Amino acid sequence: MTTNRGLRLAVSVLMSAGTVLFGTSAAAAPPATPAPTGQQACDPIDPTACLLPFPNDYFTVPDRTSPTGKRVRLASAAMPANVAGTPIDPTEWNRQDGFSPGSPILVRVPGLDAAATGIAPVTDIGRSLAPDAPIVLINARTGERTPYWAELDAHATSQPDRQVLIIRPAVALTEGTRYVVGLRGIRDGNGASIPAPKAFRAYVTGADLGHRDTRAPQMRRILADLIRTGVKRHSLYLAWDFTVASRQGLTGRMLAVRDSAFAALRRAAPSFTVTQVTDYPVEQEPLIARQVTGTIGVPSYLTGDGGPGSRLHYGPAGGPGTPQTANALPTPSGATIAADFVCNIPRSASAGRPAHLSLYGHGLLGKPTEINAGNVRTMSNTHNFTFCATSWIGMAAGDVPYVAGAFADLSAFPAVADRLQQSFLNFLFLGRTMIHPGGFAAHPAFRDAAARPLVNLAGGLHYDGNSQGGINGGALTAIAQDWTRSVLGVPAMNYSTLLQRSVDFAPFQTVMDGYYPDKVDQQLILALLQMLWDRSEANGYAQHMTDRPLPGSPPHQVLMHVAFGDQQVSPAAAEVQARTIGARLHTPALADGWSSDVRPYWGIAPIRRYPYTGSALVIWNSGAAYAPPATNLAPAGPEYGDDPHEFPRAQAGAQRQKAVFLLTGKVVDVCAGTPCP
Repeated sequence: MTTNRGLRLAVSVLMSAGTVLFGTSAAAAPPATPAPTGQQACDPIDPTACLLPFPNDYFTVPDRTSPTGKRVRLASAAMPANVAGTPIDPTEWNRQDGFSPGSPILVRVPGLDAAATGIAPVTDIGRSLAPDAPIVLINARTGERTPYWAELDAHATSQPDRQVLIIRPAVALTEGTRYVVGLRGIRDGNGASIPAPKAFRAYVTGADLGHRDTRAPQMRRILADLIRTGVKRHSLYLAWDFTVASRQGLTGRMLAVRDSAFAALRRAAPSFTVTQVTDYPVEQEPLIARQVTGTIGVPSYLTGDGGPGSRLHYGPAGGPGTPQTANALPTPSGATIAADFVCNIPRSASAGRPAHLSLYGHGLLGKPTEINAGNVRTMSNTHNFTFCATSWIGMAAGDVPYVAGAFADLSAFPAVADRLQQSFLNFLFLGRTMIHPGGFAAHPAFRDAAARPLVNLAGGLHYDGNSQGGINGGALTAIAQDWTRSVLGVPAMNYSTLLQRSVDFAPFQTVMDGYYPDKVDQQLILALLQMLWDRSEANGYAQHMTDRPLPGSPPHQVLMHVAFGDQQVSPAAAEVQARTIGARLHTPALADGWSSDVRPYWGIAPIRRYPYTGSALVIWNSGAAYAPPATNLAPAGPEYGDDPHEFPRAQAGAQRQKAVFLLTGKVVDVCAGTPCP
């Protein structure tokens, strides 16, 4: 993910300019969204904060037009407010037909001692499925238990009255499905049982509910669901349910953008402009012979000029945007975005041996010129790949000030997710230009002095990305039509899990501490942001990344390279992705004694025989890193060793494994039956 000086500078300016951002009085609040008829804006079963417990079908209303039959309905007054008193505008969230398939499940239990209660930590996920586990997460459709880990918010240890319990699904929750959460046998530090909240206890006993309690039938259903799985109702501390967003709700916007853009393109190559061709003398650059930069013409699905702060366009093509309805899909604005690109043609390429073609995805808030990094240039020349990259607009270098500012007033955040979806289309159009006979291959910049092509169209297109390029690259892979194999370097999914576990998040945490200081609000914010991030990162697409492909998409294979002890992208979140996509594990994954887990890589099946054809997870251990904290803290400090985040991509064996996989679909053992390297 790799922070940079520009990021820290932007955050510093933002923090010092707080009075400029908000003026001397509170900013105007968005129009109030009322609570559903007959229902309070806040759920009384957890009075700690308005939206607790979360996610929660208490904050939904029936909607016959949505695939789930529900629509999220969050009241303005219920949303976290910044120090200026401005609540987050819930408009975009209220278009959802359910909650995130990877949502952190949040609740506060006063006096809870996780160890005394026996709650499954991240180091012992298998414990979450024990018959007597104190937390149960149940698929209400099948009655099956879902694995998870849980942790008390380590950022709130000095504010125990604001410390929530965070339950994290260990595999993506099934789309469009209702889940029931039950907490039982909850104990304090003395081992004493903590009594259920009064508001919930009334539902268990049936006392004093009255005839006007519209929630009583739903609570009876929740209790019945738990009883069917062996949970005794009188053992419960708390229980509630929530519905996961549908496949259409998670991916429908992006698929509409992709399909309409390519339908308009028909079978032609996208338009492009080459702005610069640089031929390097071998003494200056021994690995790359030529660099080509330029722009691709991509139809804009964003408002205005498509820059930071622009939103997805809804309405007639070329006309003004119309008010978005819950089920509205983006339409082209009529404008064209000039998406930047940079391509490196290796010195190993020739007319007799044209280079293979691969897209490259850059890291956190970075630039496409990341393909100039030594490891990318080495792989390019050694394995004869021409890598081309474009910007992840929404989370690229030019977005730093906007993204930092969004953490000061999160009503601005939807633009980040919207622009990322446009960036997916930009990548797809770049890929089509690379692989189309009338695209790059027909241009003199990609030919030798005798006009013979230096790129190999017959070998197909591939994808390789690192860090943010691995996170966003998972979603991009799920919607890709022009390639079927992707390498995701130091990847994961679910920013709500990743952020506070990353050393890169420290500047943003500083902003959030300044503008949303309440620790309960901060956890709710991360859960809320994930609902929108799902539209533009792997968490919303993982269930279709490999098999069960999205409409109009082929199945894909994915090779995940994870760095043990990664300080920027949490390996715990990478494991959730591996379980979800069905990736198999290279074993032995680690040498004895390295992992602090009771059962390392729980729930991920091993590769039994090489070469292996399928999706895979390979752990790379630098030998200089140590296991991260077993909670939502970043591994910052000398006790965690050197950050191995960039280690896998620099290894010759890893590069060879990537090249073989991309070109053949086979995973080969480059570690001789031992841990890598």
